[in-house]
Amino acid sequence: MKMHFCIPVSQQRPDALGGRYTLYSVYLDGLLFCRVRYSQLHRWNEQLRRVFGNCLPPFPPKYYLAMTTSMANERRDQLEHYLQNVTVDPNMLRSDVFVEFLKRVQLDTFSITARKAALDVLLPDGRSMEVEILTSDTAERVLEVVSHKIGLCRELLGYFGLFLIRFCKEGKLSVMKKLADFELPYVSLRSSELENCKVGLRKWYLDPSLDSMLMDCRAAVNLIYMQAIQDIQGGWAEPTQAQRQKLEALQEEGNQTKFLELSREVRHYGCVQLDPCTCDYPEPGCGAVLSVGNNEISCCVTLPGNQTQHVVFPMSRVKCWQVTFLGTLLDMDGPQRTLNQNLELRFQYSEESHWQWFVLYTKQAFLLSSCLKKMISEKMAKRAAENPEMQIEVPEQGKRKKHHIQQSQQKDYSSFLPRTSKIKTAEGDCVLGTPEEEGL
Repeated sequence: MKMHFCIPVSQQRPDALGGRYTLYSVYLDGLLFCRVRYSQLHRWNEQLRRVFGNCLPPFPPKYYLAMTTSMANERRDQLEHYLQNVTVDPNMLRSDVFVEFLKRVQLDTFSITARKAALDVLLPDGRSMEVEILTSDTAERVLEVVSHKIGLCRELLGYFGLFLIRFCKEGKLSVMKKLADFELPYVSLRSSELENCKVGLRKWYLDPSLDSMLMDCRAAVNLIYMQAIQDIQGGWAEPTQAQRQKLEALQEEGNQTKFLELSREVRHYGCVQLDPCTCDYPEPGCGAVLSVGNNEISCCVTLPGNQTQHVVFPMSRVKCWQVTFLGTLLDMDGPQRTLNQNLELRFQYSEESHWQWFVLYTKQAFLLSSCLKKMISEKMAKRAAENPEMQIEVPEQGKRKKHHIQQSQQKDYSSFLPRTSKIKTAEGDCVLGTPEEEGL
């Protein structure tokens, strides 16, 4: 599936010969990822083409005369679509040509040299663990270092991920984004401009039944056990009073297996909870708290009279979704490093045989979109396991444990909308009964 790359702004810069060139600000999941020139991306595309041939998406052509404003905007849009589409092929994502270029531009953009460094990684129980890394180490490499230090089985790495996590008031944590395998955690942390932010280790699956895949590894069980305790204490999972008493007794006994078995019966166990946001349901301006996981979107809506209403959207009823940036980027000393303000995510769902839109205004729109994609990939992987003739390529987790899919069955709309635009609806979008992305 496509990644959340976008180029909402570009800048004109003077070159050494007295001319000018365009510098494109590339964002990934709402945070500034790098700044690059067209010529750098063009050379990178040529290198990728030598390795992968004509399976690459089209690259915008060179212009030998001065570009008009409309031509410049068109090139920016084309480069954005190229970056989104080039990430669809998991083999390309793992290639040295792909990774080494993105490592270099991340370091260059933020003027960070490749050197040894110490990185504090937040564990699910709130403790920090210091690891020795290189500033040029990718998230995939840092995860390997962390897993080796805690004794996590290598074949289970795909069930975990590194995240940017911010601590809010009263010690509550807020997950800002999942770090892509090719991102540099040291650079992403230093460049994020987010206060009280750390790189954290968390499980990265939203189907609670997948806990069973980890039970033979003591380190993996420790991690998901610690995260279950943290999620219950933080209010992400909501046990009944009776469940809470049983869980406390099992915790005192140190019975992790039974604790996790009971946790899987707890409401919202294994879900990602978003920070409070606003929505348009049942009317504009209502407060909302979302929990995403277990193949559903659960929303607690605060109505104008301060009453609350719980609404659940099973993923089987969701057709597509779209992320839109509604604001304008500051462009004084360079564009701001985050798009997390003025983001909208809307998803289309079926209710009484009619398609309707549910609109959310949340700074975690990209994280929510990533969670929706994750639930789809897990559902498709489960289908593939049940039907061996159907082959599917599972993003991210499939990096270590592959399933294969026929590409024609993995339809995907994935273009981030940098400004408010007309929403396109296509009645035939549903493929294999699963939702799709439209404008990520």
